Amino acid sequence: MGAINTLIEYMQYPFIRYAMMVGTLIALCSSLLGVTLVLKRFSFLGDGLSHVAFGGMAIASVLNVANDTLVVLPVTVICAVILLRTGQNTRIKGDAAIAMISVGALAFGYLIMNIFKTSSNIAGDVCATLFGSTSILTLTEKDMWLSVVLSILMVALFIAFYNRIFGVTFDEDFAKATGINTDVYNLMIAVVIGVIIVISMKLVGSLLITALVIFPALSAMRIFGNFKSVTVFSAVFSVICTLAGLLLSIPAGTPVGATIVAMDIIGFGICCLVGRGHSVIG
Repeated sequence: MGAINTLIEYMQYPFIRYAMMVGTLIALCSSLLGVTLVLKRFSFLGDGLSHVAFGGMAIASVLNVANDTLVVLPVTVICAVILLRTGQNTRIKGDAAIAMISVGALAFGYLIMNIFKTSSNIAGDVCATLFGSTSILTLTEKDMWLSVVLSILMVALFIAFYNRIFGVTFDEDFAKATGINTDVYNLMIAVVIGVIIVISMKLVGSLLITALVIFPALSAMRIFGNFKSVTVFSAVFSVICTLAGLLLSIPAGTPVGATIVAMDIIGFGICCLVGRGHSVIG
């Protein structure tokens, strides 16, 4: 009862409600796109872009930019477009390009933060950025509304172009033959994942974002065998795990991002026990 009373007391504060709303929206967006990324073998794209976002945030801190999103968002989106377009037309294949940009951005970001020393607690700032803040006090009303607007836009794009995203996901050559401009939709996927990465960083941290993209999709694929069912279950699964992680982290005092990922892992284990795995066929 003590934990429940503590939780009820915390829910009276606006920043707790901000975290709940932002967490739900992030979980929804990342899970919807996660199914497409997993099926297109782009699972590590989120991991690579999260490191790029860390580098962008380091640059923003050095430049003393008041709103670091103005720097992080365009940098992340541009790198997302570059990564999705590599592989077929270059000598550096997609997985190698992701590894190069991922490690390079992470090292570059940490290096410039140490050289310019914008804070007296660099280790703490880096840890909070990589693994998420240990407190959800960092989410402001401005953060919440920015997340709401961007998340609604992401979900609207996914719903509006669902059939074309479905076609590009499963058979890009066939989709192109039917007249679908696959380059446009691949570009849209790149932009959406870049936006999701940026709005997720303050809640779960750059190193843990990949879990929000991959685990819901993989969990859904253990139980269902068609794209629509996998997408719907993935969204529901992700929202439940995120809210559970948030609600647990408040009374327990554990890091929000790590707790959410732990819930995703537990949920994945349960799905593995329930289903034997399916091949998504449409």
